Amino acid sequence: MSDFGVNRDKEKALRQKMERLGIRDNDIVEQFIRSKGPGGQNVNKTSTCVYLKHIPSGIEVKCQKERSQALNRYIARELLVNKIETLILGKLSKERQRIEKIRRQKRRRSRKAKLKMLEAKRRQGEKKSFRAPVRGVE
Repeated sequence: MSDFGVNRDKEKALRQKMERLGIRDNDIVEQFIRSKGPGGQNVNKTSTCVYLKHIPSGIEVKCQKERSQALNRYIARELLVNKIETLILGKLSKERQRIEKIRRQKRRRSRKAKLKMLEAKRRQGEKKSFRAPVRGVE
């Protein structure tokens, strides 16, 4: 990997993660494509969109978040490494944990929990009603 236009510590952390997962640069096919969308002349004239494919796993990633090709190369590699980590580690990976957390948050409450929550809201509403100004007194 060459310079990605990011902090050296970030680049070093990415390299270490790639080593830990056994991902080599030789296994990654990298192509540059013309980006679409906002970015003006820079986007129209240069190929800032980065396409990566990890040959052993067949995982593909495309990134055109930034206007800079170097930064997109870094972000694309990060995405690719996270996808491969999810594939290897399964439930243990951070991505899987994040998805599970969202799933738990969206899950419907049990009837008992819902009644408890509504009761607390009702009590709070009663408290607030006592704060209202008194009307009709002159």
